Amino acid sequence: MVQNFAIECVLDCQNHLGEGPVWDTQTGNLYWVDSTGARVGRDAIWSLDPRTGDVRSWSLEADVGAMALRRTGGAVLALSDGFYTFDFETGQTDLIVNVDDDPERARLNDGKCDRMGRFFAGGMDDREELGVCSLWRLDPDHSLHKVDEGIICSNGPCWSPDDRTFYFADTFQNEIWAYDYDIATGTPSNKRVFASTADDSGFADGSTVDEEGYLWNAQVISGDLIRYAPDGSVERKICMPVRNITSVMFGGPDLMDIYVTSMARVSHPATHDNFEKQTKPQFAAGALFRIQGLGIRGVPEPQFAG
Repeated sequence: MVQNFAIECVLDCQNHLGEGPVWDTQTGNLYWVDSTGARVGRDAIWSLDPRTGDVRSWSLEADVGAMALRRTGGAVLALSDGFYTFDFETGQTDLIVNVDDDPERARLNDGKCDRMGRFFAGGMDDREELGVCSLWRLDPDHSLHKVDEGIICSNGPCWSPDDRTFYFADTFQNEIWAYDYDIATGTPSNKRVFASTADDSGFADGSTVDEEGYLWNAQVISGDLIRYAPDGSVERKICMPVRNITSVMFGGPDLMDIYVTSMARVSHPATHDNFEKQTKPQFAAGALFRIQGLGIRGVPEPQFAG
């Protein structure tokens, strides 16, 4: 195991709830979202060019759970109530389709595209208490399909490199699931527990996979970045400088850098008390971090085909 690696804070962006990093292999830029930044007057979509240090950000009027780049340009967003297109030049959002989860409690959260260009995003109960949410699939023809339900907090959708396994977590059910995946139809089946976090000090948040088929998960509250083997066993843990890390993505010209987002918020609408011990923000909480020197390569992030 390679131990000579370095963790650095590449941007102290003070995200209220940084999430969903996406590496653009064509431009060499990293994109990510501040899911609840709009609640505190912060910009919601961010980009970084690591070669120049150039940073851009865009404001939204709503919470944003996830974004994926579109093959035709721009992005697709999972906002609170549905899926939208986004134009980086104008900052304009246009509704594609609304979802019908409980509008009083639920909002769309984490999401990613499969390699056929379908966008998956699931909901979360804003109080992180009730299983009132669903997992949705937006197809390139803009049709919407419910894939799963009974979810408290959707996180970490991603696929094995061979497209045969779909991974998905419900943060507050303390489980990461694996499904058999039919890439031809976009249908997950045979849901089972891949890994449990019930005995961990953290909870499963955003995930990605590397080219060896290992799953990387960012554990919120504990600050542990965990690499799971394909059989669900823990291959390694990396302790990050802040506790509330939220998601992970490979980037860099050879996809051998690892970017990790985090959150800075202290107040929290959840009914549970898992955040009680954090009475003030940690130094660099909400920053974007990068890990280099592990010698592990990621896989290119797919784009939305619609």
